[in-house]
Formats: sequence, structure tokens, C-alpha cells
Amino acid sequence: MLLLAITSVEIQYFLIAALFTAAAFYVGRIFWRAFFSKTAAGCAKGCGGACGSLDVEALQRTIEARGKVQSGR
Repeated sequence: MLLLAITSVEIQYFLIAALFTAAAFYVGRIFWRAFFSKTAAGCAKGCGGACGSLDVEALQRTIEARGKVQSGR
């Protein structure tokens, strides 16, 4: 009997509230995984790749080695 007493406006408000709650949960989950997830390897994608752990010294050695090869030409 209660379902028959609910008007269409109340149903619309309920649907809007449900969609808003789902959207807030989705956005909150994205922020949580980006900043507090322990399984992600430093980036928001959560792929576990090495994008967050760059070895700067190895990059410097590579740049210097390529510079030496190009200057030796």
C-alpha cells in the first residue's frame, strides 16, 4: 500500500538521491585510490606499473651515454 501512496515527484527525488549517492561514491573511490591506496604503484591508474618509481640516476646515465655517442660522431 505504501508504494501506491508515493507520488511521481517523490520517486524522482529518490532517483536523484540514489544517482547523487552513486556519483559521490564513485568520485570518492577515485580520490581514495589515488591518494591512500597501498596497492597502486604511485599513480592514480592503479595498474601497478613502475610509473611512480623513476630511477633518476639511471635516466641521467642514459642521457650522458647518448650524449657521448652523439658527440663522438
